[in-house]
Amino acid sequence: MRAVNVLSYSFSAIKLRKFRSALTILGVAIGITAIVALLSVTQGLQATITDDLNQGLSANSLIVMPGSSGQGGDSGFSIGIGSSSDSSGFSLYNNYTSQIVSLSPNITGAVAVMQKFGYVESDSLNRSVTIYGVDYATYAEIYGTFVAESGTIPLNPKNDTVIIGSRVSDPRQNGTRFIVPGDEINLLWLNATSFPTVNENCTVQVSGVLDTVGGFGMGGPSDTGVYIPLSSAESFFGTDACDMIIVTLTNTDKATIDSVSSLIREHFENQVLVISADAVQSVVASIISTIELFLGGIAAISLLVAGVSIMNIMIVSLIERTREIGILKALGMKSRTVLLIFLGEAVIIGLIGSIIGIIGGWVLAHGVSWVLSSGLLTGNSGGFAIKPLLTPTVVFVALIFGIGVTVVFALYPAWSASKLKPVDALRHE
Repeated sequence: MRAVNVLSYSFSAIKLRKFRSALTILGVAIGITAIVALLSVTQGLQATITDDLNQGLSANSLIVMPGSSGQGGDSGFSIGIGSSSDSSGFSLYNNYTSQIVSLSPNITGAVAVMQKFGYVESDSLNRSVTIYGVDYATYAEIYGTFVAESGTIPLNPKNDTVIIGSRVSDPRQNGTRFIVPGDEINLLWLNATSFPTVNENCTVQVSGVLDTVGGFGMGGPSDTGVYIPLSSAESFFGTDACDMIIVTLTNTDKATIDSVSSLIREHFENQVLVISADAVQSVVASIISTIELFLGGIAAISLLVAGVSIMNIMIVSLIERTREIGILKALGMKSRTVLLIFLGEAVIIGLIGSIIGIIGGWVLAHGVSWVLSSGLLTGNSGGFAIKPLLTPTVVFVALIFGIGVTVVFALYPAWSASKLKPVDALRHE
């Protein structure tokens, strides 16, 4: 019997039992939907984070922070906002930038960054922000995203001049601006170095609003940041210790990055962490891959449950079709053909269920993305935008996995059907 005829007979058997087949297909589709949705969202998340990291951490830059290699090594990148020293008491200071620049001709510049969690208060807005103290001119040279969408970024700013991120001006990102250049705002941060703690505050004037960055702002510009001149930050925060120093290099060669990183660590006697863009991205990719594998495994369990259901339904079908099989074998059908008929049904069910599941997973992934970006889960005015990715690899894996599971769980019923003796099958009632 030709393969086309076997598949045709299998498809006819499926159509004959529409409701039962539909439930079986639904079980496969649900499992594949879960797998495709989770993989699409996690891959989209990885792409989004990678893009944002590229915005916030240039490939030719390094981040120098207090901390020994024992705290995370070169690949560690846990940044404690508002903490300018590690557990050993070592601190970085703003004037260390000149020392770093003189270490190697491969270093083109360095800028100190001070940062604290704080709040912005105005007549129309009260929200949490990250307050950064930077040298505007040097910072703008390092980051091309530090540009004003409205207003200006003065190269020699007054002490009471600030630059704000786009989401500070327009929290909902819908064109409704609560703060514009020229407005006066009140900055506050909690000074926990004294007891009792004190809310430090100052009144400043907005000089410019940054264009939308979209990145995480790891060292680089942030949509939720407020930028004050470095000299003002020293006075406002009551210290000249910085949280990090951004170092720019002549190129992105690994040899250059490793050489400069080693020089910086040696200069500070291994009391600093030197973090590169590649190190951050590799760690993030590793974390997301682990999450992806974990979530994919959970989703696969639902497909395995569907596989057990497929086996059960095909065993029931085998019992119902015992006389039919006996007649076919009495007419000369080979055992191998009976086996292929049952496996053909499993392949068709797996294929249809997988296709429906891929489509459903893609729709579900976009639904999850919309919920996350809308901020419904967190109650915020804005969320975290993720664009799901449905790669050919995900489609191929979904098809193979969906069909494979149905075929594996259909093997025993198909084998049992092929081993039925014609006489015994014809006697079956």
